Amino acid sequence: MPGTQLNSVQTAALSAGIDLDALPTHVAIIMDGNGRWAKSRGLARLLGHREGYKTLRSVLLNASELGIKYLTVYAFSAENWRRPKDEVDGLMALIERAARDELRVMHRNNVKVRVAGRMDDVPTSLRNALEDGIQTTQHNTGIVFTLAVNYGGRAEIVDAIRDIVATGTEPEDVTEELVAAHLYNPDIPDPDLMIRTAGEMRWSNFLIWQAAYAELFVTDVSWPEFGLKQLLSGVAAFQHRTRKFGGLTE
Repeated sequence: MPGTQLNSVQTAALSAGIDLDALPTHVAIIMDGNGRWAKSRGLARLLGHREGYKTLRSVLLNASELGIKYLTVYAFSAENWRRPKDEVDGLMALIERAARDELRVMHRNNVKVRVAGRMDDVPTSLRNALEDGIQTTQHNTGIVFTLAVNYGGRAEIVDAIRDIVATGTEPEDVTEELVAAHLYNPDIPDPDLMIRTAGEMRWSNFLIWQAAYAELFVTDVSWPEFGLKQLLSGVAAFQHRTRKFGGLTE
């Protein structure tokens, strides 16, 4: 990026050997390990989630300054309802508070907020907070930040199929492109890089259609301890991969 004034995050990226002209366009993150991080310190699990949302603000702003255009994070899965009621209630309240408290920061930093998931099933107050964030930032032109809440990859595909069936589409007219057009955010490109924290080696039903060819980067670091160093490590790993999309390279 000759002749361009670099910020501190981009300078750190260059020092880490990252090519700023070959960044992943869309990064998705499975934010794992909050509860284990808290337990290892003798704290309640919810305090780990609270610390995780502090981390999220930092990672979002770092990704924006680095030049990543889309960031999607797994905040609450459709399966998380199976957790103890007090933890679920606490998570719902925490997501709502974070959505309200961080809106000013996101708007000031030109972040565009989106959501993914079955919003009809979340508490009304949380849904209102998320919708307020979407409306407030809808004209922003910076990084597109998608919060996946009450989200499941299989549920998303089911919802897309239901929409297609409702239009009366003939079976022979159903294509991959048509299904993709009926997903929650069809205008957002598929993720190039999927980051998972806390060492777990699975997709956990996250963006399973969109992430079919995403490069996976797993770090043993728990989400509350994830920082710029780990983000840059993920991007560096991405840039060392050869993406073939099922084909061959010379």
